[in-house]
Amino acid sequence: MLTSRSLSGKTFDAFNALLMIALCVCTLYPFYNILVTSFNDPADAARGGITFWPREFSVENYKVVFRDDSMIRAFIVTIARTVIGTAAAVLFTGAFAYGISKSELVGRKLFLMMAIVTMYFSGGIIPYYLVVAKYLHMKGHFLVYIIPNLFNVFNAIIMLTFFRALPKEIEESAKIDGANDLRIFFQLVLPVSKPVLATVALYNAVFHWNAWYDAMLFGGEKLLTLQQILMQIISSNSNVSLIASQLGLGSVTAASLKLATMVITTLPIVFTYPFVQKYFVQGVMIGSVKG
Repeated sequence: MLTSRSLSGKTFDAFNALLMIALCVCTLYPFYNILVTSFNDPADAARGGITFWPREFSVENYKVVFRDDSMIRAFIVTIARTVIGTAAAVLFTGAFAYGISKSELVGRKLFLMMAIVTMYFSGGIIPYYLVVAKYLHMKGHFLVYIIPNLFNVFNAIIMLTFFRALPKEIEESAKIDGANDLRIFFQLVLPVSKPVLATVALYNAVFHWNAWYDAMLFGGEKLLTLQQILMQIISSNSNVSLIASQLGLGSVTAASLKLATMVITTLPIVFTYPFVQKYFVQGVMIGSVKG
């Protein structure tokens, strides 16, 4: 009986492992194929049949991308908005969540209700555009990527749940020693909140890195982002041959340039995950286990 159960358990584990491996291969191989094809000669890649490694290694696609001034400028803008926007959003959302977590805050239920309502109802794209462009005068300004994205209700609820679970004795002892709320927040609360900070920071970083719609509405030519350029390349192939001829790289095709741009816009945020994974796993589990 014991042997039969052990055998069935091992069979299930083996089947589960094979299933997970198959799912991982099905998920990762398309990205790997894009990477491999982007390093293949563009004319040769047009014939198809590239599977596990480049048939004719070439970096012509990346030469086109990195010699384009608009792409370099977009790379700088995207990095700047991701770093600054993430840091500002985490700090702003954290300050809101920390204040709402205090039962002695007057009107905290009203503030929280007003925030939650925005999760289900919005004014629409036209009022949003008018507020940002006409009344705040931020169209064409870098802050248009930062200020409208400072607060996210979902992230605030995650941080609120975490702050409520912190021991109150720590803050009480700090107040006895004369520390005010700002000092407690920055020197006591934030240092012990790495899991939730990493989780919210990752959410915001992915959002800023992948954002293109607000860049299309408010950015202009000087504030192009990588994702916006990628959308332009995918939707229009008219500038591919012009860029390639200017650089003496006539073999570059629209498809090969799309793949190279996809790799450049995807890899940086993918490489971010391993550094925050241990905190991210803890953060996403906040509030999921009670008692």
